[in-house]
Amino acid sequence: MTRISLRRSLARAIVMAMPTVLAAGAADAQTVATPVPVIQGTRLDIVAEGEVTRVPDIATIGAGVVTQASTAAAAMAENATRMAATVAALRRAGVADRDIQTSAINLNPQYRYGENVPPVITGYQASNQVNVRFRDVKRAGAILDMLVAQGANQINGPTLSVDKPEAALDEARTAAIATARARAELYARAAGLSVKRILSISEGGGSGQPQPPMPIMAAAMKRGAVADSAVEAGEQKLSVSVSVTFELQ
Repeated sequence: MTRISLRRSLARAIVMAMPTVLAAGAADAQTVATPVPVIQGTRLDIVAEGEVTRVPDIATIGAGVVTQASTAAAAMAENATRMAATVAALRRAGVADRDIQTSAINLNPQYRYGENVPPVITGYQASNQVNVRFRDVKRAGAILDMLVAQGANQINGPTLSVDKPEAALDEARTAAIATARARAELYARAAGLSVKRILSISEGGGSGQPQPPMPIMAAAMKRGAVADSAVEAGEQKLSVSVSVTFELQ
């Protein structure tokens, strides 16, 4: 009899607790499904851009060596020797190992073509290129001249950029929001309304707009120039685009 009474008591407890559990589950479901308040006024979507300028403090340049020989082994061996001298010159100039990165190594046969005959291999061309970051932009030109003197015969760049753009991009974000709000105020006045609130903000992304590569060394060698090559930093634009939704009333 005691066991039967205990079972009946447990059954009554479970039945009594079920409404509470169901009510709690319903409350949770209701919380999740709560709809977003309906806009009472007029919706206005604005896309605005914020822009700031900075002086680039990083120059990235491709420096390489191209060699030719009658055999593949000879072309690669000469290329390796000259590239080793090029990298050693960079290190002597104070460029850190982390700022020197191999970007491409290639070996290609060279052909002689004739009419109605198969092409004939006449030799091989080997190339090796490294990407070099200069953290002192003003020294980049002088270092490039030294690289050419050490045997580098392929130069591409420079590409100029800002090393740590986060703070500048935050300024651009602030400017973008200010522009969006000012534009919303303008539309509201034109429509005889006022800005009530911001409903949403989304960012379209930031850009650093790096300067396009310029073959400065190739141009200097063609002119037979004796002056040092110069890399001018100038200014660089950093921008952020935002999409802001306003409610007007």
